[in-house]
Amino acid sequence: MTRRAERVTFPGSHGTPLAGRLDLPAGPVRAFALFAHCFTCSKDIVAAGRIAAELNGHGIGVLRFDFTGLGSSDGDFANTDFSSNLGDLRLAADWLREHHAAPQLLVGHSLGGAAVIAVAADIPEVRAVATIGAPADVAHIQRLFAPQLPVIEQEGRAMVEIAGRCFTIRREMLDDLDAHSIEDRASELRAALLVTHSPVDNTVGIDNAARISAAARHPKSFLALDGADHLLTRPTDAVYAARMIACWAERFLVDEHPAATPPRANAPVVVAETGQGTFLNHVVVGDHRFLADEPVSVGGFDAGPGPYDLLGAALGACTSMTLRMYADRKRLPLDRVTVEVTHAKTHAEDCESCVEGAGPLIDHFERHIVVDGELDDEQRTALLRIADKCPVHRTLEASSHITTTIDPPV
Repeated sequence: MTRRAERVTFPGSHGTPLAGRLDLPAGPVRAFALFAHCFTCSKDIVAAGRIAAELNGHGIGVLRFDFTGLGSSDGDFANTDFSSNLGDLRLAADWLREHHAAPQLLVGHSLGGAAVIAVAADIPEVRAVATIGAPADVAHIQRLFAPQLPVIEQEGRAMVEIAGRCFTIRREMLDDLDAHSIEDRASELRAALLVTHSPVDNTVGIDNAARISAAARHPKSFLALDGADHLLTRPTDAVYAARMIACWAERFLVDEHPAATPPRANAPVVVAETGQGTFLNHVVVGDHRFLADEPVSVGGFDAGPGPYDLLGAALGACTSMTLRMYADRKRLPLDRVTVEVTHAKTHAEDCESCVEGAGPLIDHFERHIVVDGELDDEQRTALLRIADKCPVHRTLEASSHITTTIDPPV
């Protein structure tokens, strides 16, 4: 199964286009999440990518975007402030609501964590909020440009270097930061809250996590990211945080597109639609359960093998089993069999021909067999000959008769 990613654009709080990325799971989307990045960062930081991947693995779609004036988004960062970031988040939620479904989960990193706490009440569909290294007081970020504070106060603005990049900071931004109380917003939060923080975070101290957690109501949880730095630059730290957030969120999210219950095994093979997407089906074979689907290119999720994939798998599996039975019976030094199967036509072309009543279809399966072991030429030739005698091979080459019935009306 392959995750899907879409580049999206929507207007920000200053009217300029914001650049976003919508990460979608390989299968049906159970719910959506909105991710807010840290101060002066972008949607493409490592932590954001890891979190999106883990949430996708749990069936959650993730929208992450660059705030106004950052990353690939238009606009002037100098004209932004914390309030404009909140406005960008509201508009991102509006875009999700209009094109897919409103976010049930908000995830924020550093100042983005404070932002998702502050904006959660403005997005009624939100059921869970997770923060990573979030400050309990947004004015806390003033320490990043403390040496320039006198200049900003006196002249109204100053150039400040943050993480190797220069930004213009205005006095209005400082005034706006002072106007927001994250602890007050945390105390009013109606959604479940997960506070994740590193005890050795040198950028935003662990005391911030304690303040946020103390202010918030239950249900609330705390996760210590032991040994991690503020930006989760070590891949193992980012993956750990992402996995824990994904598992925690599942308890609070509502599946907006639940699958129909798999059918009972009333026949050797039973196939039934899941109710999710156009082609996704439950396949029940005795005690075995799996999904069948079509590729994204023809309207599926690519959440499982397609019908011809299953047919090719049957041929490959039967070939491998037949060769193993023969080799064991003849005591051949066969270590391992690998069978590669390809089909000559696409499923979409076949279906189109069927509908139009075209002539009989000819299907060509190409089978390549790899055998490992100390086998001589005569033994390899014998195995090749036996491969053509596998039952599925014979079934595919012979004409078959299919009898079909349908339930009478109830």
